[in-house]
Amino acid sequence: MYLVQGGKKDTHASIGGQPMHEEHWKAAQQHELAARSHRTAAEHNEKGDLTAAVWHSERAMEYSDHAYKLAKETENKSGEIERL
Repeated sequence: MYLVQGGKKDTHASIGGQPMHEEHWKAAQQHELAARSHRTAAEHNEKGDLTAAVWHSERAMEYSDHAYKLAKETENKSGEIERL
C-alpha cells in the first residue's frame, strides 16, 4: 500500500502533517489486506462458492490479527495510541 502523490509512490506517508512511523504503516498495510480479503470473501459468498468464501474469510482474520498485534507493539513502544 502506497500513498501516490504527483504520480509517484510515496512510502513515507503522513497523517496530519506528521510522518507515519514504519510500524504504523505496516499495521495499516495489514488492515488493508484484511479488508481486501473480507471483500473477496463476500463476493465468493454471494456467488455461492462457500469454500473460497471461508478461505478468504480466514485470511482476513489472519491479516486483522496481525494488524492488531503490530498496532499493540507500536503502542507499547511509543505510548502514543490512545484508547477509543
